[in-house]
Amino acid sequence: MMFLQFFIWGAWFVTLGTYLSGMSFDGAQIGAAYSTMPWGALIAPFFVGMVADRFFNSERVLGVCHLIGAVILYYSASVTEANALFWALFAYALAYNPTLALVNSISFSQMDDSAKQFPAIRVLGTIGWIAAGLLVGTMGIESSALPMKIAAAASVVLGIYSFFLPKTPPKSAGQKVTMRDVLNLDALSLLKDRSFAVFAIGSMLICIPLAFYYNFTNLFLNEAGMENAAGKMTLGQMSEIFFMVVMPFFLARLGVKKMLLFGMLAWAARYVLFALGNSDSLIFMFYSGIILHGICYDFFFVTGHIHVDNVAPKKNQASAQGFIALITYGLGLLIGTKVSGVVVKMYETELASGDFVHDWKSIWLIPAVMAAVIIVVFAIFFKETEKRSQ
Repeated sequence: MMFLQFFIWGAWFVTLGTYLSGMSFDGAQIGAAYSTMPWGALIAPFFVGMVADRFFNSERVLGVCHLIGAVILYYSASVTEANALFWALFAYALAYNPTLALVNSISFSQMDDSAKQFPAIRVLGTIGWIAAGLLVGTMGIESSALPMKIAAAASVVLGIYSFFLPKTPPKSAGQKVTMRDVLNLDALSLLKDRSFAVFAIGSMLICIPLAFYYNFTNLFLNEAGMENAAGKMTLGQMSEIFFMVVMPFFLARLGVKKMLLFGMLAWAARYVLFALGNSDSLIFMFYSGIILHGICYDFFFVTGHIHVDNVAPKKNQASAQGFIALITYGLGLLIGTKVSGVVVKMYETELASGDFVHDWKSIWLIPAVMAAVIIVVFAIFFKETEKRSQ
């Protein structure tokens, strides 16, 4: 289940920018297409909270969502007009995003000790993403619609398979639906804590420059002349697995706040490496930027979840985690997709053929500067909150 869940996402999402650029979509249109997933992340909690948690078994909702998603994604592969594609991918995002919470719910319901058992299950999702990237890259189909069709086929498989998963009844069956629960208003009360507020706002802001990597790296590497870019980008997920294993070592020596800052610094460093590297004598800079993904993701996002678990009261931990996911994967990346699309369009030149070429050095320096400014502000406010707590 977990392998297929992330195989589906990794198969089409990474190479979407390259595919759309090949259809003469400009930077803003590519950014708009990528914004559909953050929109889905913003809306999904309402669906899960009001429907999946109260009325239907999780495995059945998972199956229906993936079967519907398969149809929409297969249809999207045939859409060539920017506005129509946006709405098709938006509909797909509404079907796919709820499944991210559902696979976790199904997993946890079958475990006796989630702290020990879940990591071994979740890592199969990362392996699924790696497998998708290697498949697409090896087949040389990054600039085609075929990755979307492969993802649609995998979605059919998972959709059918879901109905054979262990029964997972709704946890809140019979309970009254309240807007306070659906809107995570209990988590908002945590913003009264200055330290948590600084962390939450900083997390949202850093996701704005993060969107440049998720949306445009594959297009950048292909334009730079790197062969099998999708396959080589999976080095980032491989490093993610490694740094997940060694995280306890760093947490014990650095602490949560320094880990968060190192994670942010890694994002800024990655963009500088992309700006200064090339596919010839300096190709090691491209590889270094990709491999930094382990630090970028684990030191920031995973450590962030640990931080929330540490500071939030037990009764509010679930809503606090949901709130952070909402403002990072939802709001932060949504703003980031818009900003990155506008920036890429500013530095692109349309050729007579209708294709676009980009000034990637200038493009990558912008999120690097954005990340650096956020890091400085984040560090100053974190230091100030520490003084106040003393």
